[in-house]
Amino acid sequence: MTIEPRVREELHTLRDQVRHLQGGMVASTDGMVIAHDLRNIEPDGLAALTAAAIGVAKRLAEATGQGAFEETLTRGATGYIAVYAAGAGAVLTAVASPETNVGRLHLQARQTAARIGTLVDTAPEA
Repeated sequence: MTIEPRVREELHTLRDQVRHLQGGMVASTDGMVIAHDLRNIEPDGLAALTAAAIGVAKRLAEATGQGAFEETLTRGATGYIAVYAAGAGAVLTAVASPETNVGRLHLQARQTAARIGTLVDTAPEA
């Protein structure tokens, strides 16, 4: 049984909980899409870019003695891209407009990432 429908349901719930959230994606840390709820953003490209970004974020955290990667936030001119660790081998990427309450995004996305991490880490190998 695939975990993709359950992960997609988590992404839909996150969108319902955070106003101005434009979409989300869950991918493996090496850039393979697991599930997404994106509109007007190509998921495979975003997964690859996310993998590259977390590679740098992991090295930055380790080099500064801040421990293992947990999350990163990028603020662009027209919104936010937040990435959260989701278990041992996956990440949750959230794309949000500039009107998004970033505190609420962090609160809800951290909880969502924890649930997704459990789903991904306990899924049987396909």
